[in-house]
Amino acid sequence: MLNQRTSLSPYLRCCLLSGLLFALPVAADTLAPDFSLPGRDQTVNLSAMRGKVVYVDFWASWCMPCQQSFPWMNRMQKQYREQGLVVVGINLDKSRELSDDFLRKIPANFTLAYDPDGKIASAYRVKGMPSSYLIDRQGRIQKTHIGFREETIGDMESAIRALLEQQ
Repeated sequence: MLNQRTSLSPYLRCCLLSGLLFALPVAADTLAPDFSLPGRDQTVNLSAMRGKVVYVDFWASWCMPCQQSFPWMNRMQKQYREQGLVVVGINLDKSRELSDDFLRKIPANFTLAYDPDGKIASAYRVKGMPSSYLIDRQGRIQKTHIGFREETIGDMESAIRALLEQQ
């Protein structure tokens, strides 16, 4: 549920609140939209990650399921980094202070990028928080997921392992 602190782009916020965003997330087996976004320390470029398996997760400070997904993404990054997994969390807050407050409580031990205008979120057709996209080594989306629930962790981890095993 969106609240007053939401900082999505006005267009994306309007679409979500009015129910006009009927498009499904970018479909599986399509080329992932490239992005170049400011990160914590440097620019984050999806194209620079070609050859790796990339888990892209769109999140916001007000997102309650995001609080649950961060520890899992931290575990995935730690467990599968050596096999070629890169976890990228893309924050959609307008205010960096909001994301920083969230990160003080729930640290991210993975790559972070910032999309305060929601342009990349629009390119991925983000429909809810969190929204995740599993991208193979060739840059194609292989799995999408909206929300975060404990019962879906096994399926996502299996999909990650399967992509990591492919060369």
